[in-house]
Amino acid sequence: MNPTDTPAARLRAAIAAPQILVAPGCYDALSANLIERAGFAAAYLSGASIAYTRFGRPDIGLVGMSEVAETVSQIRERVELPLIVDGDTGFGNALNVQRTVRLFERCGASAIQLEDQQMPKRCGHLSGKTLVSAKEMAGKIRAACDARALADTVIIGRTDALAVEGIDAALDRAGHYLEAGADVLFVEALPDVAAMQTALARFRGRAPLLANMVEGGKSPLLPAAELEKLGFSLAIFPGAMVRVQTFAAQRYLETLRRDGTTSAMLGEMLDFAALNELLGTAAWLERGKKYE
Repeated sequence: MNPTDTPAARLRAAIAAPQILVAPGCYDALSANLIERAGFAAAYLSGASIAYTRFGRPDIGLVGMSEVAETVSQIRERVELPLIVDGDTGFGNALNVQRTVRLFERCGASAIQLEDQQMPKRCGHLSGKTLVSAKEMAGKIRAACDARALADTVIIGRTDALAVEGIDAALDRAGHYLEAGADVLFVEALPDVAAMQTALARFRGRAPLLANMVEGGKSPLLPAAELEKLGFSLAIFPGAMVRVQTFAAQRYLETLRRDGTTSAMLGEMLDFAALNELLGTAAWLERGKKYE
């Protein structure tokens, strides 16, 4: 592969472009394939969405490093698009962070996001978070940068300090993470446009900023065009696909229980042929004939 055409290199170029990069959230190879087929330039592997779909549990630190790595590997086998991976806290101290970065990178991560919460961590839009010190987190960012095998692998430094220490402390922390080597900054749960503007003004010309769009979360749900106009370089929509699919699944189950048939839902699902086209069944069967 051309070293300038790796998923990580394409991701860096997309983040640096004038247009905002929109990365929908995925949680497995099928959801990532849908994102790629829809024409998006990147996908975001959401730790929360893994917890929701794999365990049926909330985002409170239940997902482990190996479970994320396995998911990254499965996605990378299916799609070529850049993959931004939620690395939570790095699953431990600075040495754990290095192991996490090396493993995720080998599995196919193009970017790895690390946050400054203490374990057990929780969703950035839930209350009751606790933090490691800014000094410890800066050390973890440096460890992550030292551990990556590819210079293009993007390290995203996230701070959850706004809800705990206020916006000034959160921006100070983000500044420390930038100095430690973070390529992108993520100030979680900015509560309004004014706070977004304050954060963007602080780092304008110094680092790209990520906006996290969580439906019903603490930040306003803004369209990508407005986020771009404000100055964000990257917008993630981490859990929307799970929400949409769960909503549709509830409707399907209610209909099946009421009617005893799926006939009323046929217009809201892929038929057998369309599903197999999406999965590439014919190509797999043709490939198998080579070995008969």
